[in-house]
Amino acid sequence: MRSQLPWHLRRQQTNERAISAPMTDLLTYLFQQFSRLFTTKLVELGNTEITLRLLVSLSIWLTLILFAIGLVKRFLKRQLLAGIDANNREAIATLVSYALGAIAILVAVQNSGLNLRSLGIVLGGLGVGIGFGLQHIADDFISGLIMLFERTLKVNDLVELDDYRFEGLVGRIVEVNLRSTIIRTLDDGDVVIPNNQLIKNRVLNWSHNTSIARLKIPVGVSYDSDPILVTELLLKSAHMEPAISSKPMPKAMFMAFGEDALQFELWVWVDVNKRFNVQSSLHFTIEYNLRQHNIEIAYHQRDVWIRNLPPHQDNGDSKPPFFNRQIALQHRPRVTAQTTLKDMLRQVSYFANFTDLEIRQLIEIGHRQRSRSGTTLFHEGDAGNSFYILLEGKIDILAEKLNRHLATLEPGQFFGEVALLLGVPRTAMARVSEDALLFVINQPSFSDLLRRYPDLSNQVVQAMAQHRDELAKRQREMRALNLVDSSEDDANPVIWARKRLKRMFDL
Repeated sequence: MRSQLPWHLRRQQTNERAISAPMTDLLTYLFQQFSRLFTTKLVELGNTEITLRLLVSLSIWLTLILFAIGLVKRFLKRQLLAGIDANNREAIATLVSYALGAIAILVAVQNSGLNLRSLGIVLGGLGVGIGFGLQHIADDFISGLIMLFERTLKVNDLVELDDYRFEGLVGRIVEVNLRSTIIRTLDDGDVVIPNNQLIKNRVLNWSHNTSIARLKIPVGVSYDSDPILVTELLLKSAHMEPAISSKPMPKAMFMAFGEDALQFELWVWVDVNKRFNVQSSLHFTIEYNLRQHNIEIAYHQRDVWIRNLPPHQDNGDSKPPFFNRQIALQHRPRVTAQTTLKDMLRQVSYFANFTDLEIRQLIEIGHRQRSRSGTTLFHEGDAGNSFYILLEGKIDILAEKLNRHLATLEPGQFFGEVALLLGVPRTAMARVSEDALLFVINQPSFSDLLRRYPDLSNQVVQAMAQHRDELAKRQREMRALNLVDSSEDDANPVIWARKRLKRMFDL
Protein backbone atom coordinates (compact mmCIF):
# COMPACT_ATOMS: atom_id res chain seq x y z
CA MET A 1 0.00 0.00 0.00
CA ARG A 2 1.47 3.29 -1.01
CA SER A 3 1.94 5.93 1.57
CA GLN A 4 -0.69 8.64 1.62
CA LEU A 5 1.93 11.32 2.34
CA PRO A 6 2.39 13.98 -0.25
CA TRP A 7 5.19 13.45 -2.65
CA HIS A 8 7.30 16.33 -1.24
CA LEU A 9 7.16 14.88 2.32
CA ARG A 10 8.08 11.41 1.05
CA ARG A 11 11.06 12.95 -0.65
CA GLN A 12 12.14 14.76 2.57
CA GLN A 13 12.05 11.48 4.55
CA THR A 14 14.17 9.78 1.93
CA ASN A 15 16.77 12.55 2.14
CA GLU A 16 16.85 12.39 5.99
CA ARG A 17 17.44 8.63 5.92
CA ALA A 18 20.25 9.17 3.45
CA ILE A 19 21.87 11.76 5.74
CA SER A 20 21.32 9.94 9.09
CA ALA A 21 22.96 6.75 7.92
CA PRO A 22 26.41 8.35 7.42
CA MET A 23 26.00 10.36 10.71
CA THR A 24 25.37 7.18 12.65
CA ASP A 25 28.36 5.57 11.07
CA LEU A 26 30.45 8.63 12.00
CA LEU A 27 29.40 8.55 15.65
CA THR A 28 30.09 4.84 15.80
CA TYR A 29 33.50 5.41 14.31
CA LEU A 30 34.34 8.20 16.79
CA PHE A 31 33.18 6.12 19.74
CA GLN A 32 35.38 3.22 18.59
CA GLN A 33 38.35 5.56 18.26
CA PHE A 34 37.84 7.01 21.76
CA SER A 35 37.43 3.54 23.19
CA ARG A 36 40.64 2.47 21.46
CA LEU A 37 42.36 5.61 22.82
CA PHE A 38 41.25 4.86 26.40
CA THR A 39 42.36 1.23 26.13
CA THR A 40 45.63 1.83 24.29
CA LYS A 41 48.64 0.89 26.34
CA LEU A 42 50.68 3.94 27.30
CA VAL A 43 53.37 2.23 29.34
CA GLU A 44 53.84 -1.15 30.97
CA LEU A 45 54.83 -1.57 34.62
CA GLY A 46 55.83 -5.18 35.12
CA ASN A 47 52.76 -7.17 34.15
CA THR A 48 50.41 -4.17 34.33
CA GLU A 49 49.47 -2.09 31.32
CA ILE A 50 48.94 1.61 32.09
CA THR A 51 46.10 3.03 30.00
CA LEU A 52 44.30 6.34 29.91
CA ARG A 53 41.20 4.67 31.32
CA LEU A 54 43.22 3.41 34.29
CA LEU A 55 44.62 6.87 34.95
CA VAL A 56 41.18 8.54 34.76
CA SER A 57 39.74 5.87 37.05
CA LEU A 58 42.51 6.40 39.61
CA SER A 59 42.05 10.18 39.45
CA ILE A 60 38.34 9.87 40.14
CA TRP A 61 38.95 7.49 43.03
CA LEU A 62 41.60 9.74 44.57
CA THR A 63 39.35 12.78 44.33
CA LEU A 64 36.50 10.92 46.01
CA ILE A 65 38.81 9.56 48.72
CA LEU A 66 40.25 13.01 49.52
CA PHE A 67 36.76 14.46 49.73
CA ALA A 68 35.72 11.59 52.00
CA ILE A 69 38.76 12.18 54.24
CA GLY A 70 37.62 15.77 54.84
CA LEU A 71 34.10 14.62 55.68
CA VAL A 72 35.37 11.94 58.08
CA LYS A 73 37.65 14.43 59.84
CA ARG A 74 34.85 16.95 60.31
CA PHE A 75 32.47 14.23 61.53
CA LEU A 76 35.00 12.99 64.09
CA LYS A 77 35.75 16.49 65.38
CA ARG A 78 32.17 17.77 65.56
CA GLN A 79 30.17 14.64 66.39
CA LEU A 80 31.98 11.53 67.54
CA LEU A 81 34.78 13.23 69.54
CA ALA A 82 32.87 16.32 70.64
CA GLY A 83 33.07 15.32 74.30
CA ILE A 84 36.87 15.45 74.65
CA ASP A 85 39.20 18.46 74.73
CA ALA A 86 40.14 20.28 71.53
CA ASN A 87 43.79 19.14 71.56
CA ASN A 88 43.05 15.40 71.67
CA ARG A 89 40.13 15.84 69.29
CA GLU A 90 42.31 17.46 66.63
CA ALA A 91 45.09 14.87 66.93
CA ILE A 92 42.76 11.83 66.87
CA ALA A 93 40.64 13.16 64.01
CA THR A 94 43.70 13.93 61.87
CA LEU A 95 45.42 10.58 62.42
CA VAL A 96 42.27 8.48 61.97
CA SER A 97 41.15 10.28 58.81
CA TYR A 98 44.57 10.07 57.17
CA ALA A 99 44.95 6.41 58.15
CA LEU A 100 41.56 5.55 56.61
CA GLY A 101 42.48 7.59 53.56
CA ALA A 102 45.75 5.68 53.09
CA ILE A 103 43.94 2.33 53.34
CA ALA A 104 41.26 3.48 50.89
CA ILE A 105 43.92 4.58 48.37
CA LEU A 106 45.65 1.19 48.56
CA VAL A 107 42.34 -0.61 48.05
CA ALA A 108 41.44 1.62 45.09
CA VAL A 109 44.81 1.10 43.43
CA GLN A 110 44.64 -2.65 43.93
CA ASN A 111 41.09 -2.94 42.58
CA SER A 112 41.93 -0.86 39.53
CA GLY A 113 44.15 -3.67 38.33
CA LEU A 114 47.44 -1.94 39.05
CA ASN A 115 50.03 -4.40 40.36
CA LEU A 116 51.42 -2.87 43.56
CA ARG A 117 54.53 -4.99 43.31
CA SER A 118 55.29 -3.55 39.89
CA LEU A 119 54.50 -0.07 41.17
CA GLY A 120 56.86 -0.56 44.06
CA ILE A 121 59.70 -1.44 41.71
CA VAL A 122 59.15 1.72 39.69
CA LEU A 123 58.80 3.93 42.77
CA GLY A 124 61.93 2.41 44.15
CA GLY A 125 63.77 3.41 41.02
CA LEU A 126 62.35 6.91 41.13
CA GLY A 127 62.70 7.20 44.89
CA VAL A 128 65.85 9.30 44.84
CA GLY A 129 64.41 11.82 42.39
CA ILE A 130 61.10 11.99 44.20
CA GLY A 131 62.92 12.38 47.50
CA PHE A 132 64.80 15.44 46.25
CA GLY A 133 61.73 16.96 44.66
CA LEU A 134 59.37 16.36 47.59
CA GLN A 135 61.80 16.64 50.49
CA HIS A 136 60.11 19.76 51.91
CA ILE A 137 56.66 18.15 51.75
CA ALA A 138 58.02 15.01 53.44
CA ASP A 139 59.69 17.20 56.06
CA ASP A 140 56.41 18.98 56.77
CA PHE A 141 54.56 15.66 56.97
CA ILE A 142 57.01 14.14 59.47
CA SER A 143 57.04 17.38 61.49
CA GLY A 144 53.24 17.24 61.60
CA LEU A 145 53.34 13.71 63.01
CA ILE A 146 55.87 14.81 65.65
CA MET A 147 53.65 17.72 66.70
CA LEU A 148 50.57 15.50 66.93
CA PHE A 149 52.33 12.89 69.07
CA GLU A 150 54.47 15.15 71.27
CA ARG A 151 51.69 17.73 71.71
CA THR A 152 54.11 20.54 72.50
CA LEU A 153 52.04 22.75 70.19
CA LYS A 154 48.31 22.19 70.44
CA VAL A 155 45.07 23.74 69.32
CA ASN A 156 44.20 26.91 71.31
CA ASP A 157 47.82 27.45 72.40
CA LEU A 158 48.98 31.07 72.26
CA VAL A 159 52.38 31.07 70.53
CA GLU A 160 55.00 33.60 69.50
CA LEU A 161 57.38 32.75 66.65
CA ASP A 162 61.03 33.73 66.96
CA ASP A 163 61.68 33.90 63.23
CA TYR A 164 62.63 36.95 61.17
CA ARG A 165 60.42 35.74 58.32
CA PHE A 166 57.33 36.03 60.49
CA GLU A 167 58.44 39.19 62.35
CA GLY A 168 57.62 37.96 65.84
CA LEU A 169 54.21 36.59 64.89
CA VAL A 170 51.87 36.18 67.89
CA GLY A 171 48.66 34.21 67.58
CA ARG A 172 46.58 31.24 68.62
CA ILE A 173 46.74 27.81 66.96
CA VAL A 174 43.37 26.96 65.42
CA GLU A 175 44.25 23.83 63.43
CA VAL A 176 47.16 21.36 63.22
CA ASN A 177 47.37 19.40 59.97
CA LEU A 178 50.00 16.94 58.81
CA ARG A 179 51.59 19.42 56.42
CA SER A 180 50.88 22.81 57.95
CA THR A 181 49.53 24.60 61.00
CA ILE A 182 47.05 27.47 60.94
CA ILE A 183 47.68 30.30 63.41
CA ARG A 184 45.12 33.04 63.96
CA THR A 185 46.89 36.29 64.77
CA LEU A 186 45.73 38.89 67.27
CA ASP A 187 44.37 40.85 64.30
CA ASP A 188 42.12 37.88 63.41
CA GLY A 189 44.14 36.91 60.34
CA ASP A 190 44.93 33.26 59.60
CA VAL A 191 48.56 32.42 58.79
CA VAL A 192 49.43 29.01 57.29
CA ILE A 193 52.90 27.94 58.44
CA PRO A 194 54.70 24.75 57.30
CA ASN A 195 55.16 22.35 60.19
CA ASN A 196 58.93 22.07 59.70
CA GLN A 197 59.25 25.79 60.51
CA LEU A 198 57.58 25.20 63.87
CA ILE A 199 59.81 22.22 64.63
CA LYS A 200 63.14 23.72 63.55
CA ASN A 201 62.73 27.23 64.97
CA ARG A 202 62.16 28.44 68.49
CA VAL A 203 58.51 28.93 69.39
CA LEU A 204 57.41 30.62 72.60
CA ASN A 205 54.30 28.78 73.80
CA TRP A 206 52.54 31.02 76.32
CA SER A 207 50.02 28.35 77.31
CA HIS A 208 51.90 25.03 77.13
CA ASN A 209 51.28 23.84 80.71
CA THR A 210 49.35 26.80 82.09
CA SER A 211 47.65 29.91 80.76
CA ILE A 212 49.18 32.05 83.54
CA ALA A 213 52.15 34.13 82.38
CA ARG A 214 54.20 36.98 83.81
CA LEU A 215 53.50 40.51 82.66
CA LYS A 216 56.15 43.20 83.16
CA ILE A 217 55.17 46.86 83.47
CA PRO A 218 58.22 49.19 83.31
CA VAL A 219 57.89 52.43 85.27
CA GLY A 220 60.44 55.25 85.46
CA VAL A 221 60.12 57.85 88.23
CA SER A 222 62.12 60.99 88.95
CA TYR A 223 65.21 60.81 91.15
CA ASP A 224 63.57 62.78 93.98
CA SER A 225 60.97 60.01 94.48
CA ASP A 226 60.90 57.76 97.53
CA PRO A 227 61.67 54.21 96.27
CA ILE A 228 59.81 52.66 99.20
CA LEU A 229 56.70 54.63 98.41
CA VAL A 230 57.00 53.74 94.72
CA THR A 231 57.19 50.05 95.65
CA GLU A 232 54.11 50.41 97.81
CA LEU A 233 52.11 52.17 95.09
CA LEU A 234 53.08 49.66 92.39
CA LEU A 235 51.97 46.75 94.55
CA LYS A 236 48.82 48.63 95.50
CA SER A 237 48.06 49.11 91.80
CA ALA A 238 48.53 45.39 91.19
CA HIS A 239 46.14 44.44 94.00
CA MET A 240 43.54 46.85 92.63
CA GLU A 241 43.32 44.84 89.40
CA PRO A 242 41.05 41.78 90.00
CA ALA A 243 42.32 39.87 86.94
CA ILE A 244 45.82 39.55 88.41
CA SER A 245 46.69 36.21 89.99
CA SER A 246 47.56 36.17 93.70
CA LYS A 247 49.89 33.20 93.27
CA PRO A 248 52.62 34.03 92.49
CA MET A 249 52.26 37.33 94.30
CA PRO A 250 52.97 40.59 92.44
CA LYS A 251 56.50 41.95 92.78
CA ALA A 252 57.90 45.47 92.46
CA MET A 253 61.50 45.30 91.23
CA PHE A 254 64.02 48.18 91.37
CA MET A 255 65.84 47.46 88.12
CA ALA A 256 68.38 50.26 87.55
CA PHE A 257 69.51 53.82 88.06
CA GLY A 258 68.58 55.12 84.65
CA GLU A 259 69.93 58.11 82.82
CA ASP A 260 66.86 60.22 83.64
CA ALA A 261 64.90 58.07 86.09
CA LEU A 262 64.81 55.37 88.72
CA GLN A 263 63.78 52.32 86.72
CA PHE A 264 61.19 50.01 88.30
CA GLU A 265 59.27 47.03 86.95
CA LEU A 266 56.00 45.68 88.24
CA TRP A 267 55.77 41.92 87.77
CA VAL A 268 52.32 40.38 87.79
CA TRP A 269 50.97 37.04 86.67
CA VAL A 270 47.86 37.05 84.51
CA ASP A 271 45.90 34.85 82.14
CA VAL A 272 47.51 35.29 78.73
CA ASN A 273 44.05 35.73 77.22
CA LYS A 274 43.60 38.91 79.29
CA ARG A 275 47.18 40.18 79.04
CA PHE A 276 46.58 43.30 76.94
CA ASN A 277 43.46 44.36 78.83
CA VAL A 278 45.27 43.99 82.16
CA GLN A 279 48.29 45.87 80.84
CA SER A 280 46.15 48.84 79.78
CA SER A 281 44.24 48.84 83.08
CA LEU A 282 47.49 48.77 85.08
CA HIS A 283 48.86 51.75 83.17
CA PHE A 284 45.83 53.82 84.15
CA THR A 285 45.95 52.63 87.78
CA ILE A 286 49.70 53.20 88.22
CA GLU A 287 49.53 56.70 86.74
CA TYR A 288 46.63 57.57 89.03
CA ASN A 289 48.30 56.28 92.21
CA LEU A 290 51.61 57.97 91.46
CA ARG A 291 49.87 61.27 90.75
CA GLN A 292 47.94 61.06 94.02
CA HIS A 293 51.26 61.03 95.89
CA ASN A 294 52.98 63.67 93.73
CA ILE A 295 55.45 61.19 92.24
CA GLU A 296 56.52 62.32 88.80
CA ILE A 297 56.85 59.85 85.96
CA ALA A 298 60.25 60.67 84.49
CA TYR A 299 60.89 61.84 80.96
CA HIS A 300 64.04 62.66 79.01
CA GLN A 301 65.48 66.02 80.00
CA ARG A 302 68.30 68.10 78.57
CA ASP A 303 69.87 71.30 79.89
CA VAL A 304 70.81 73.73 77.11
CA TRP A 305 73.52 76.34 77.80
CA ILE A 306 73.80 79.22 75.32
CA ARG A 307 77.07 81.17 75.27
CA ASN A 308 77.25 84.94 74.65
CA LEU A 309 73.51 85.36 75.18
CA PRO A 310 72.78 89.04 74.35
CA PRO A 311 71.28 91.10 77.14
CA HIS A 312 67.50 91.21 77.20
CA GLN A 313 66.06 94.60 76.23
CA ASP A 314 62.80 94.59 78.20
CA ASN A 315 64.37 95.54 81.59
CA GLY A 316 63.67 92.08 82.93
CA ASP A 317 59.90 92.39 82.76
CA SER A 318 59.57 89.12 80.80
CA LYS A 319 61.38 85.82 80.59
CA PRO A 320 62.13 83.52 77.66
CA PRO A 321 59.50 80.82 77.05
CA PHE A 322 61.76 78.15 78.54
CA PHE A 323 61.89 79.86 81.93
CA ASN A 324 58.18 80.60 81.84
CA ARG A 325 57.54 76.89 81.36
CA GLN A 326 59.82 75.98 84.25
CA ILE A 327 58.05 78.44 86.53
CA ALA A 328 54.67 77.08 85.45
CA LEU A 329 55.78 73.54 86.27
CA GLN A 330 57.09 74.58 89.68
CA HIS A 331 53.80 76.28 90.56
CA ARG A 332 51.59 73.47 89.35
CA PRO A 333 49.00 72.52 92.02
CA ARG A 334 50.16 69.52 94.00
CA VAL A 335 47.93 66.81 95.38
CA THR A 336 47.70 66.62 99.16
CA ALA A 337 49.96 63.85 100.46
CA GLN A 338 48.13 60.82 101.83
CA THR A 339 49.03 58.55 104.71
CA THR A 340 51.11 55.75 103.25
CA LEU A 341 51.36 52.11 104.17
CA LYS A 342 54.96 52.76 105.22
CA ASP A 343 53.74 55.27 107.82
CA MET A 344 51.10 52.83 109.07
CA LEU A 345 53.68 50.04 109.50
CA ARG A 346 55.92 52.37 111.49
CA GLN A 347 53.06 52.93 113.94
CA VAL A 348 53.28 49.25 114.90
CA SER A 349 55.68 49.22 117.84
CA TYR A 350 57.28 45.95 116.78
CA PHE A 351 58.22 47.46 113.42
CA ALA A 352 58.96 51.00 114.60
CA ASN A 353 62.75 50.55 114.45
CA PHE A 354 62.76 48.95 111.00
CA THR A 355 64.75 50.79 108.35
CA ASP A 356 63.15 51.88 105.08
CA LEU A 357 64.60 48.82 103.37
CA GLU A 358 63.16 46.52 106.03
CA ILE A 359 59.77 48.23 105.80
CA ARG A 360 59.91 47.66 102.06
CA GLN A 361 60.30 43.92 102.70
CA LEU A 362 57.14 43.96 104.82
CA ILE A 363 55.24 45.78 102.09
CA GLU A 364 56.35 43.23 99.51
CA ILE A 365 55.35 40.12 101.45
CA GLY A 366 51.90 41.44 102.33
CA HIS A 367 48.80 41.46 100.17
CA ARG A 368 45.59 43.44 100.01
CA GLN A 369 42.31 41.79 100.86
CA ARG A 370 38.82 43.11 100.23
CA SER A 371 36.09 42.01 102.64
CA ARG A 372 32.36 42.69 102.44
CA SER A 373 30.32 44.08 105.28
CA GLY A 374 29.28 41.31 107.68
CA THR A 375 32.31 39.12 106.93
CA THR A 376 33.97 37.57 109.98
CA LEU A 377 37.77 37.72 109.72
CA PHE A 378 38.35 35.40 112.67
CA HIS A 379 36.65 34.11 115.82
CA GLU A 380 37.77 34.23 119.38
CA GLY A 381 40.08 31.29 120.03
CA ASP A 382 41.16 30.87 116.40
CA ALA A 383 44.86 30.40 115.66
CA GLY A 384 46.55 33.75 115.20
CA ASN A 385 48.51 33.57 111.97
CA SER A 386 47.90 36.95 110.33
CA PHE A 387 48.47 40.63 111.00
CA TYR A 388 46.11 43.27 109.59
CA ILE A 389 46.21 46.98 108.79
CA LEU A 390 42.87 48.54 107.94
CA LEU A 391 43.18 50.70 104.81
CA GLU A 392 39.49 51.38 104.12
CA GLY A 393 36.20 50.69 105.89
CA LYS A 394 35.53 49.73 109.51
CA ILE A 395 36.13 46.64 111.67
CA ASP A 396 34.28 45.76 114.88
CA ILE A 397 36.23 43.95 117.61
CA LEU A 398 33.87 41.83 119.74
CA ALA A 399 34.20 39.71 122.87
CA GLU A 400 32.41 36.71 121.43
CA LYS A 401 31.89 34.77 124.67
CA LEU A 402 30.67 37.84 126.56
CA ASN A 403 28.67 39.15 123.56
CA ARG A 404 30.18 42.59 124.07
CA HIS A 405 31.44 45.23 121.65
CA LEU A 406 35.04 46.20 122.45
CA ALA A 407 36.08 48.66 119.75
CA THR A 408 35.56 49.87 116.20
CA LEU A 409 38.72 50.22 114.14
CA GLU A 410 39.12 53.04 111.62
CA PRO A 411 41.44 53.24 108.58
CA GLY A 412 45.08 53.38 109.64
CA GLN A 413 44.62 51.14 112.69
CA PHE A 414 46.11 47.65 112.97
CA PHE A 415 45.44 44.45 114.87
CA GLY A 416 46.73 40.90 115.18
CA GLU A 417 50.49 41.67 115.31
CA VAL A 418 51.06 39.76 118.57
CA ALA A 419 49.11 36.77 117.27
CA LEU A 420 51.31 36.78 114.15
CA LEU A 421 54.59 36.98 116.09
CA LEU A 422 53.76 34.49 118.84
CA GLY A 423 51.12 32.32 117.19
CA VAL A 424 48.78 32.74 120.17
CA PRO A 425 44.98 32.24 119.88
CA ARG A 426 42.77 35.20 119.10
CA THR A 427 41.33 36.88 122.20
CA ALA A 428 38.41 38.47 120.34
CA MET A 429 36.38 38.25 117.16
CA ALA A 430 36.86 40.65 114.22
CA ARG A 431 33.88 41.40 111.98
CA VAL A 432 33.68 43.79 109.03
CA SER A 433 31.03 46.45 109.74
CA GLU A 434 31.70 48.48 106.57
CA ASP A 435 33.21 47.21 103.31
CA ALA A 436 36.91 47.05 104.07
CA LEU A 437 40.28 46.93 102.35
CA LEU A 438 42.95 45.27 104.50
CA PHE A 439 46.70 44.90 104.21
CA VAL A 440 47.51 41.38 105.42
CA ILE A 441 50.81 39.74 106.38
CA ASN A 442 50.40 36.02 107.02
CA GLN A 443 52.62 33.63 108.96
CA PRO A 444 54.23 31.75 106.01
CA SER A 445 55.28 34.98 104.27
CA PHE A 446 56.63 36.54 107.47
CA SER A 447 58.48 33.33 108.31
CA ASP A 448 60.14 33.31 104.91
CA LEU A 449 61.14 36.97 105.37
CA LEU A 450 62.76 36.32 108.77
CA ARG A 451 64.69 33.36 107.41
CA ARG A 452 66.01 35.45 104.51
CA TYR A 453 66.88 38.42 106.76
CA PRO A 454 67.87 37.15 110.25
CA ASP A 455 68.56 40.68 111.51
CA LEU A 456 64.83 41.42 111.36
CA SER A 457 64.15 38.89 114.12
CA ASN A 458 66.56 40.79 116.39
CA GLN A 459 64.62 43.98 115.72
CA VAL A 460 61.38 42.23 116.68
CA VAL A 461 62.87 40.76 119.87
CA GLN A 462 64.15 44.18 120.93
CA ALA A 463 60.69 45.60 120.43
CA MET A 464 59.18 42.74 122.46
CA ALA A 465 61.35 43.65 125.44
CA GLN A 466 59.46 46.97 125.66
CA HIS A 467 56.14 45.14 126.10
CA ARG A 468 56.94 42.93 129.07
CA ASP A 469 53.51 43.24 130.70
CA GLU A 470 51.66 42.34 127.50
CA LEU A 471 53.93 39.36 126.91
CA ALA A 472 53.40 38.15 130.49
CA LYS A 473 49.63 38.35 130.01
CA ARG A 474 49.82 36.35 126.78
CA GLN A 475 52.06 33.78 128.47
CA ARG A 476 49.54 33.27 131.30
CA GLU A 477 46.71 32.84 128.79
CA MET A 478 48.73 30.25 126.92
CA ARG A 479 49.57 28.38 130.11
CA ALA A 480 45.91 28.29 131.09
CA LEU A 481 45.13 26.67 127.75
CA ASN A 482 48.06 24.22 128.07
CA LEU A 483 49.57 25.61 124.87
CA VAL A 484 53.00 26.51 126.27
CA ASP A 485 55.66 24.03 125.27
CA SER A 486 57.97 23.03 128.13
CA SER A 487 61.06 23.62 126.00
CA GLU A 488 60.18 27.28 125.47
CA ASP A 489 58.58 28.13 128.87
CA ASP A 490 60.52 30.54 131.07
CA ALA A 491 59.85 32.72 134.09
CA ASN A 492 60.97 35.72 132.07
CA PRO A 493 58.20 36.46 129.52
CA VAL A 494 60.68 38.17 127.16
CA ILE A 495 62.88 35.05 127.02
CA TRP A 496 59.74 32.95 126.50
CA ALA A 497 58.68 35.20 123.62
CA ARG A 498 62.15 35.00 122.04
CA LYS A 499 62.15 31.20 122.19
CA ARG A 500 58.62 30.99 120.84
CA LEU A 501 59.46 33.36 117.99
CA LYS A 502 62.41 31.21 116.95
CA ARG A 503 60.33 28.02 117.13
CA MET A 504 57.35 29.55 115.33
CA PHE A 505 59.40 30.76 112.40
CA ASP A 506 62.04 28.02 112.40
CA LEU A 507 64.92 30.47 112.95
